[in-house]
Amino acid sequence: MMRLFPAALCSRCVPFVVAATLVLGTTCLLPAAAESAPPSVSPLAVVQDANRIVILGDSITHDGRWVAMLASWMESRGMTAEVIDVALPSETVSGLSEDGHAGGQFPRPDLAERLDRVLRVARPDLVIACYGMNCGIYQPLDDIRFAKFKAGMEHLHATVEQTGARILHLTPPIYDKRPDQPGPAGDADYDSVLEAYSTWLLSQRADGWLVIDVHGPMKAMLASARAKNPLAVFAPDTVHPNDDGHWAMARGVLAGLGDSTAAEAATPAAFAALLPKVTARLHLLRDAYLAAAGHLRPGMPAGLPIDEAEAKAQAITESIRSR
Repeated sequence: MMRLFPAALCSRCVPFVVAATLVLGTTCLLPAAAESAPPSVSPLAVVQDANRIVILGDSITHDGRWVAMLASWMESRGMTAEVIDVALPSETVSGLSEDGHAGGQFPRPDLAERLDRVLRVARPDLVIACYGMNCGIYQPLDDIRFAKFKAGMEHLHATVEQTGARILHLTPPIYDKRPDQPGPAGDADYDSVLEAYSTWLLSQRADGWLVIDVHGPMKAMLASARAKNPLAVFAPDTVHPNDDGHWAMARGVLAGLGDSTAAEAATPAAFAALLPKVTARLHLLRDAYLAAAGHLRPGMPAGLPIDEAEAKAQAITESIRSR
């Protein structure tokens, strides 16, 4: 395959067995689909070997707390890839949108509309993608909507691979519905929709896809937290995680990268000192690259020109790594 973007350095590729369980007081077993043979390269290997990692997703990933935790963990492990979060609030891979979304101001953006531009502008050698929360538009599981999600994911996967980059998929986070807070899905069991999406994504490992389960571990963590405190919440509005919810997402990712010690920690204390600077760097690059690639979602900040944002980000990086 012809590469359109610079190749990743492969000096540290090593075989690695991805943990299939996450122990959080109780053991969280992955769905049966995750038992398929793993691909020949591991998620850890592609993260270690990457020079430029682009993160795609919706408002949860645009918020970026879990991304900052992952990037801080990488810094603490001596990984030097540039991490660029270009997630867009409201976005889907399914191309679906509710009637009257955002009070009728605009339909949900479709990743397919901007994907080629993002890849051309950001030039990743690794893409990490986390979609699903918006993709079923908060309706019950339905064959047509499910097919749209699958088709969108397959288009994303193929488009990234055609550039010569790798792609690592994350299953969606949980929908934190509660008796006093049904959220935008109302009476629908929307978490079962996200669970179905997650099971399908995990089944794609059989075709060589790199997939880390966030949904299963996050659900187990919330159950464990509620066993201790029935009022524990990961997403106050059922959709958008709080700090605990973002850490739960990050823990799922770290488990998939093989760091069980970090994944079992109650807080990101081991690298918490890095978070403020890493977060500032992420936000700086996020706004610049989102603006440069362009999108159809109104109300987003303009961001600095890329050259200026990269220079400021490099200064932050030097400050982080001079500790």
